[in-house]
Amino acid sequence: MNEATFTFRVDQELKGRFARAAKAQDRTGAQLLRDFMRDVVLREEQAESHDAWFRRQVDAGRASAQAGYLIAGDEVETHFAARRAATLRTSDGER
Repeated sequence: MNEATFTFRVDQELKGRFARAAKAQDRTGAQLLRDFMRDVVLREEQAESHDAWFRRQVDAGRASAQAGYLIAGDEVETHFAARRAATLRTSDGER
């Protein structure tokens, strides 16, 4: 792994408080900062992945609509009302 140095300025009091917080976790400040950086990058990658998935879902829906495959709203409501009723019966112990 190629490592690089990351240098930045921070308020002296904040640096001291951070060092104490790191020590309380039996970690160094550098370890905590690396963990934080990894978490930020991971969250960004997950957001990008979700965005790509969502765009694919929207595109599939648009393609389906353009192909004429549409379900009327009242059909959807009727279908899911029946599913909700079945779920409630099951959760109440009826089979």
